[in-house]
Amino acid sequence: MNYEKKAKELRQEIMKMLFASQSGHPGGSLSCVEILMALYYDEMKNLDPKDPKKADRDRFVLSKGHACPALYAILADLGYFPKADLAHLRQIDSHLQGHPDCNKTPGVDMNTGSLGQGISLATGLALAAKHAKADYKVYTVVGDGECQEGIVWEAAMAAAHYKLDNLCVLLDYNGLQIDGTNDQVMGLGNIVEKFKAFGFECFEVDGHNIEEIDKAIEAPVSGKPKFICCHTIKGKGVSFMENQVGWHGRPVKPEEFETAMKELEA
Repeated sequence: MNYEKKAKELRQEIMKMLFASQSGHPGGSLSCVEILMALYYDEMKNLDPKDPKKADRDRFVLSKGHACPALYAILADLGYFPKADLAHLRQIDSHLQGHPDCNKTPGVDMNTGSLGQGISLATGLALAAKHAKADYKVYTVVGDGECQEGIVWEAAMAAAHYKLDNLCVLLDYNGLQIDGTNDQVMGLGNIVEKFKAFGFECFEVDGHNIEEIDKAIEAPVSGKPKFICCHTIKGKGVSFMENQVGWHGRPVKPEEFETAMKELEA
């Protein structure tokens, strides 16, 4: 696969969705594209668009649920539902809501939206797999602003306590959240050292380099959950959105959409 070409195609789909809906979250959707690509195109096993609830499939939880346009673009690309459905993002009668809904959208394993709950749910799924002696793995993508939630650290403590080496937590570390930089709102300190102190096997990668992400995911661990800090750029791929806090969540104007699409088609 030509990763660069595919990433641009997915980002084009994200921009089309957000422009059509005139709502949503551009910055955080664009920043996590390569992370989701590594998972869905390279790493997650036993996925079947014709059988989305296949018992032995690896599970994925998008804890930063507002970035669902990136997830929807990939699920459509894989054939879980028609690409034409993407044009109906956030419409009241659409199965593609503003946060993932496992009851409506094929390929979505868990509802998310309230920040911090996704990593907790992923921990529960991984624990369930251990109890059932099932081989599937559980992956979750969390946001850095989300790590200011106490429930994230309760989940981390539980994951280490139960030795969930079938759980992989990937952090979309773009440094910005809705009200400003992470440091302005509530500094995270050394996030890698924090997860290490909680009992995780930790890695740091370029979150836009799929080979690096793959290598970290494939690194063997035993008796510990895995944490991968993916350094990313909020708004990646659209120059006027990159590293701009104002693009956490606001509508895209026609002239902005035109500029973005030209950049992504280049």
